[in-house]
Amino acid sequence: MRHNNSGTRKVIACMILIGITFFFSSAKWSQAAFLGLEKNSPPASFADLADKVKHSVVNISTTQIVKASPLQPFLMPNGTFRHFFGDDFFKHFFGNVPQGEMKTHALGSGFVISKDGLILTNNHVIEKATEIKVKIESGKEYDAKVIGRDPKTDLALIKAKADRDFPKPLDLGNSDAVRVGDWVMAVGNPFGLGQTVTTGIISAKGRIIGAGPYDDFLQTDAAINPGNSGGPLFDMQGEVIGINTAIIAQGQNIGFAIPANMAKELLPQLKSGKIIRGWLGVSIQDITPELAKSFSLKEKKGVLISDVVKGSPAEKAGLERGDVITQFGTKEVENAHMLSHLVASTQPKTKVVLAFIRKGKNKYVKITIGTMPLKEAGQLPTRATTWGFTVQDITPELAQHLGLTPGEQGVVISGVEPGSPAAEAGLHPGDVVKEINRQEIKSIEDYSQVLKKAGQDKSILLLIKRGEGTIYVVLKSVSNR
Repeated sequence: MRHNNSGTRKVIACMILIGITFFFSSAKWSQAAFLGLEKNSPPASFADLADKVKHSVVNISTTQIVKASPLQPFLMPNGTFRHFFGDDFFKHFFGNVPQGEMKTHALGSGFVISKDGLILTNNHVIEKATEIKVKIESGKEYDAKVIGRDPKTDLALIKAKADRDFPKPLDLGNSDAVRVGDWVMAVGNPFGLGQTVTTGIISAKGRIIGAGPYDDFLQTDAAINPGNSGGPLFDMQGEVIGINTAIIAQGQNIGFAIPANMAKELLPQLKSGKIIRGWLGVSIQDITPELAKSFSLKEKKGVLISDVVKGSPAEKAGLERGDVITQFGTKEVENAHMLSHLVASTQPKTKVVLAFIRKGKNKYVKITIGTMPLKEAGQLPTRATTWGFTVQDITPELAQHLGLTPGEQGVVISGVEPGSPAAEAGLHPGDVVKEINRQEIKSIEDYSQVLKKAGQDKSILLLIKRGEGTIYVVLKSVSNR
């Protein structure tokens, strides 16, 4: 009997020990869940997370100068009078009314990524802006300038002159690791109301919405509205996993964000102010069941080459119209969107083995990736200088469009500001700058260096090619007129 009582006591003691262990482990788990320490688990409140990150989110306001008719104040906002009477009606009574200039304003969001004032945002937030203002949470404003932008991905990098009050930078997280159903937080400036926090989940990944050739959006049901553009989408650790970009206006809580990994990939080029992408020089399309049957393909796999650009890396490697690319390097090609992204993200001069099918036979070729032409890559013209004009490099397509001889050297004037020294000297878009101050110009790099040497000169001498001839033009600075 004594033995049995001893055994009972041992069993009871073990049960008590197990109970205590379970209690403390449960308490520990509950505390972790309450504090939001479990990865991707929602905290009891998002306040701590918001306090951690919101100070580094900025409001961006831009000013643009657009051309408008002096009659605009007399027209209804939707142009009703013009709709009924037509432009000829106004021309009959008023003649050709000169276009004036007016300022327009727009709002957006961005977030700090470096101590020296770099801010990541959307390209459409700052595109065509003549003035950019950045406001931090305290209300302090900073002037900002564009460092680099990429219309094809809708990303832009601007810089404000940072001081000791400037917010600390945020970290870009790993957007590939985000899963559908994970909690996220969006912070931005919707409708110019000021800093606003919304929460939701990742609804989908890899969305293609027709915004550009490199669509790969995260979809979220966190409320995103006009003005949120360029603001960050956070995970529960406070890392930026997306840049809020677009919404479906007629939908409810359907927003899209550029993955942070795409931004990290482009950041070095945005900092340099020049986007360089790989290029094959082919037109491609997805394979439909009908195309697969027509080309005697066993499966609907790969992408079909519909055209090859003359002189391109593809032509030099021997690729032809009708070839079906099935593999790029070590990655199998699933569709045209995937191949475009793979090629664009490959550094020029990289050698890659392509697998393709030609007339039912599997073939391989080693190809050297080229540099996407300026027009296709979306590289921007240089920013307007004090002389009032912008330029860009001459691409083969641009040379053909302007009727220039193959291999023409120089830079093309892409824009002239009204009332500037360039406008008063009679320069026009399409003019080719051959020399500045008697120094030959072959590229934008030459152009930038020569203008830098000119410094605060009261005038500069340009050699301009226009049509079949060349002319010398002197630009006088504003202070010397």
